[in-house]
Amino acid sequence: MPHIVCHYSTGQEMPPISEVMMALHLAAASTGVVKAEDLKIRAQAFDDYLVAGKAQSFFHVSLYLLAGRTPQQKEMLSVELRSTLSKLLENTHSISIDIRDMDPDAYKKRLK
Repeated sequence: MPHIVCHYSTGQEMPPISEVMMALHLAAASTGVVKAEDLKIRAQAFDDYLVAGKAQSFFHVSLYLLAGRTPQQKEMLSVELRSTLSKLLENTHSISIDIRDMDPDAYKKRLK
């Protein structure tokens, strides 16, 4: 169930996005807070962006989880994801992580 959604600026020095997504997958799973087999990751690049009013590079992760994790678990995930990205994206101006709780009664999915 956990969804990792990445938004990032184009034109920055970085590994292929598939490598970045796999690194995020491994980092999130390594915490034990989420299961590797449940993770879904996607990424979207932006050509047009401003950071503090300037065209500065960024990489932002939103991680959506069903409600129920402790604040400490969410912080552990956030710190681990930020650390992983900081190592991969040394020249990126802004790296940010946002963890969101999803209402388990409202979240619905279908698997085939």
